[in-house]
Amino acid sequence: MTEISDADVDKLYEKLKKEAEESGYFLNPDVEFTKELVRSLLINEKRYGYWACPCRLATGIKEKDMDIICPCDYRDADLNEYGSCYCALYVSEEIFKGKKKPQSIPERRVRAKNEEKMTEGQVLKFKYPIWRCKVCGYLCARDNPPQICPICKARQERFERLV
Repeated sequence: MTEISDADVDKLYEKLKKEAEESGYFLNPDVEFTKELVRSLLINEKRYGYWACPCRLATGIKEKDMDIICPCDYRDADLNEYGSCYCALYVSEEIFKGKKKPQSIPERRVRAKNEEKMTEGQVLKFKYPIWRCKVCGYLCARDNPPQICPICKARQERFERLV
């Protein structure tokens, strides 16, 4: 496997930092730790073709790992409840400013084998389908989901059709 250069890590770190700040999020203030997480994202991108969370086991099958592609589906819930996401790449403002210490976070990822989905008969009739970003919960009514979520910058594939 090709080595990830420090320049590549620095470039992605700056990009993520800028995007986080523009969206009201904070990267972990421990720059050395954060850059190691960024390096792991780049390693996973080379390994799997996507940014699987570096602290979780990825299958290598993108459809099965969609919930753990950074930013993962659990980020906001973890930030709200614990002050950081599972891998601690993203932290709350309190942790960022040193007013609060990070704590351990239980794993939220649950693979329900028998998830209930709406059946065709249950679908309500709207002029446009409703799309939800599985990362931040952003909702939009249009023919297709946006290419990039305007709130959290997740890609189109992270949207699910609600109705």
